Amino acid sequence: MDFLAAVAFFTLSLVFSISKNISTIWPLLLGMVSFSLVAFHRGHDLKSIVNMLLGGMKKALALMPIFALIGIITALWRAGGTISFFVYYGTRLMNPQYFILFAFFLTCLVSFALGTSFGTAGTIGVVLIVLAKGGGVNPMAAAGAIVSGAFFGDRCSPVSSSANLVATVTGTNLYTNVKNMFKTGFLPFLLTAAYYAYLSGRYPLSRANSELLDQIASYFNLNLLTVLPAAVILFLALMRKNVKLSMFFSIIAAFFACIYLQKISPVDILKTMVFGFHIEDGSSLANIISGGGLLSMVNVSLVVLIASSYSGIFEGTGMLNDIQGFLVRMSDKIGVYLTTMFASIATCAFCCNQTLPVLLTQQLMDKIYKGKGFSNEELAIDIENTAILIAELFPWSIAIAVPLATLSVDSGAIPYAVYLYIVPLINVFRLKNA
Repeated sequence: MDFLAAVAFFTLSLVFSISKNISTIWPLLLGMVSFSLVAFHRGHDLKSIVNMLLGGMKKALALMPIFALIGIITALWRAGGTISFFVYYGTRLMNPQYFILFAFFLTCLVSFALGTSFGTAGTIGVVLIVLAKGGGVNPMAAAGAIVSGAFFGDRCSPVSSSANLVATVTGTNLYTNVKNMFKTGFLPFLLTAAYYAYLSGRYPLSRANSELLDQIASYFNLNLLTVLPAAVILFLALMRKNVKLSMFFSIIAAFFACIYLQKISPVDILKTMVFGFHIEDGSSLANIISGGGLLSMVNVSLVVLIASSYSGIFEGTGMLNDIQGFLVRMSDKIGVYLTTMFASIATCAFCCNQTLPVLLTQQLMDKIYKGKGFSNEELAIDIENTAILIAELFPWSIAIAVPLATLSVDSGAIPYAVYLYIVPLINVFRLKNA
C-alpha cells in the first residue's frame, strides 16, 4: 500500500509538472524521496537507502561522458554548417510531388546523424513544417512524417542518448544493438515509407517558400567539406569503433570546419562547445539553427541520474517483486515480447517521459529473460522496439510533447507518426515469443 501511494504521488507530480511546464527534474526528485520514505518505512536505515540510490546512479555514470560529447557535437555541427548542409540540399533536392515521403527520409538522415529527436525536430523539422504549411500540405500528415523520421535516429543512431542508455543498462554492445535495430526495423521502415508515399499523392506540395533556405545559404558556407564531421562519425561507426572515440574525431573535424569554412575564431568555438551555437540577429533562422552545447545536456544527465537511482532502491528493497511475479505469469502465457510491450505501455503511460520507462522495463524484465534463456541482446532490442517508441504515443509525455510543440502542431499528428507503432506491432510476429 505504501508503494502504491508513492507511485500515485509521483505520477500526480509528473502530470502537474508537465501541465505547468515545470522541469521533470523536480517530480523525479520528489519520486526519489517518496520511494526512499517507503524503504525507510519498511525498515531500511538511512545509510542503506543512500547506498541503494548511489548504486542505481552508478549504473548511469558511464553515460555522462557520452552525453557531454553529444552536446558538444550538436553545437559544432550547427556552427560548422553540417546540419545546414543537410537541411539546405536535402530540401532543395526533394520532389514536391513526394514531399511527405521526402520529409520522412530527410528527417531519418538528420536524426541518424544527430542522434536526437528534439534536435531533429528543431532544425530540419521546423524548415519542413514551414514548407508544408506554406505549400498546402496537410500539416498533421507532414508533422507525423517528421516525428517518425526524428525517432528513427533516436532509436538506432550510435550517438543517440537513448540507444546508449539501453546499451548501458542491459550491459550490451552498442553497435550490436544498432545492427539488430536495423534488422528488426527494416520491414517497418518500408511499410512506413509506403504509407508516406501514399500520403504524398494525397497532399503534394503546391508551392514552395524558399525564404528560410535563402537565409541558410547566405549565412553559412555550404561547401561539401561541411559534411566531413558526419562522414567521420558514420565511417567510424561502420568500423565499430568506440562511440566516444568516434564522437571525439567528429568534434575535431567540426572544429576545423568552424575555423576554415565558417571563419569562427577558436575562442568563439570553445564558447560554442560549452554554451551552444547562437545566431543573435533575431531572424527565423536563429530559432532553427541555434542550440546544442555542453550545458544543454545538463538537464538530460540529471534526469537519467535521478531516474537511475530508482532502479537501485527498487532492487535493494524488492518493491517490484509483486509486479515481476505478475509479469512472469504473463510471459508464460503470451511470451516475453508481448509482456515487454505491456510493461513498456504501463511504464510509459505513467512516467510521462522516455528515460524512466527504459530503466523500469529493463529491471522488470531482466530476470524473466534470463530465466527463459534469452540473452541481454534480446532484451535490449525488445526495449528499443517497445519503450523507446511507445513513450511517444502518449500525448502527455514530454518525449512527444516537445517535438509537437516545436512543430507548432497538436496531438492530432500522432496517428500519422506510423513508424512509432508499426515497429512495436510488426515485431510481435518475430519467432521469439517463448
